[in-house]
Amino acid sequence: MRSTGFRRTLAAIGVSCLALTACGSNDDSASGKTRITVNCMPPKSAKVDRRFFEQDIASFERQNPDVDVVAHDAFPCQDPKTFDAKLAGGQMEDVFYTYFTDARHVVDIHQAADLTPYVKDLKSYGTVQRQLRDIYTVDGKVYGIPRTGYSMGLIYNRALFEKAGLDPDRPPATWPELRAAAEKIAALGNGTVGYADYSAQNQGGWHFTAELYSQGGDVVSADGKKATVDTPEGHAVLQNLHDMRWSDDSMGSKQLLVINDVQQLMGSGKLGMYLSAPDNIPILVKEKGGNYKDLALAPMPGGQGTLIGGDGYMINKKASPEQIRAALKWLDHMFLRPGKGFLGDYARAKKTDAPVGLPEPRLFTGAADAEDQRVKKANSNVPVQNYQAFLDGNQSLRMKIEPPNAQQIYSVLDGAVSAVLTKKDADIDRLLEDASGKIDSILARS
Repeated sequence: MRSTGFRRTLAAIGVSCLALTACGSNDDSASGKTRITVNCMPPKSAKVDRRFFEQDIASFERQNPDVDVVAHDAFPCQDPKTFDAKLAGGQMEDVFYTYFTDARHVVDIHQAADLTPYVKDLKSYGTVQRQLRDIYTVDGKVYGIPRTGYSMGLIYNRALFEKAGLDPDRPPATWPELRAAAEKIAALGNGTVGYADYSAQNQGGWHFTAELYSQGGDVVSADGKKATVDTPEGHAVLQNLHDMRWSDDSMGSKQLLVINDVQQLMGSGKLGMYLSAPDNIPILVKEKGGNYKDLALAPMPGGQGTLIGGDGYMINKKASPEQIRAALKWLDHMFLRPGKGFLGDYARAKKTDAPVGLPEPRLFTGAADAEDQRVKKANSNVPVQNYQAFLDGNQSLRMKIEPPNAQQIYSVLDGAVSAVLTKKDADIDRLLEDASGKIDSILARS
């Protein structure tokens, strides 16, 4: 499940695939140029992002006059309902957008070019965080380039922490600490909720997964064939939610919440904490009435893992060697230059209404990361000190993407989460046993 918050929504221009012509392109030998088609261009309605994208393509073509980049539109960047059909029908662009969870599938159906012989010439590739590179590496071969990444953390309200006698510079690092803090915040009264969680529309299953990762657990086995939720870690997740809801009364009486409900609570100043990625923060300010100075971010409690998501580009298996080399050059120019490019030109973004200084996306490592963070901080227009704990802590956690068949599994886990939050006498052992059996059936059919 993608994180719902501020993301550059990429899609849509008027260039479209003709009914009888594949979106993929051949080298334009008549002009002496290598022609590549790319997707995920911002729509005309996103005027600023579209202008930046066009500017960056133009600057790339000036620096690489032997390459012609043709941007196609799609809204959203990848539609799960048509993605496989477009691949199978030969309609996919030469360079196409994918979520992290797509990578293995695209390789398994033999639609991605093997980039392994080419990335050795892409110096910036080695500066990308290894755990992100590994997502597009299958059986030792490279099939894609990460573009962004996010990881789950804990958003909290500094003002409520202070009111409750908690230190806003020392957010909870464990689930027992979070439970204690939530109880103190809820004791403020006047409708204040200490901690909120999702429990409907598959979002409860999504957060169950994140909370399970944070305690060192997994949703499915390493081979993807069996459920691993009926475990001490899975039990701990549900027991903690049950106890905060019914013993501590720190989660409020209204349940079956989804992301918009929780964001509204946080933006109105009535919520102490909830799990989220950094991209929620601008939503809380721009749409829900929150204030940047009050909103802070901490690593996932538990200290053992966090759920990550993100996206990147893969290259069509039909692409020629010349097109692959051109595509990698384009990806380097657009996304792999610290402090530059479409998502990294912080000085350019600062001149717009975009927030600069959020801790993610954080694509790089080593010297490249230091440079990217330096430029970001120099151009920041949000209180970067509020996110330092997240920056310091989340990078050391085990980072895991969503399980296979995620939405079907989340639907099953929704039932377990909603049960413990709405039924005081919920049987956690039975809930996990039932969920495990249903997930096993899902995996067996896939």
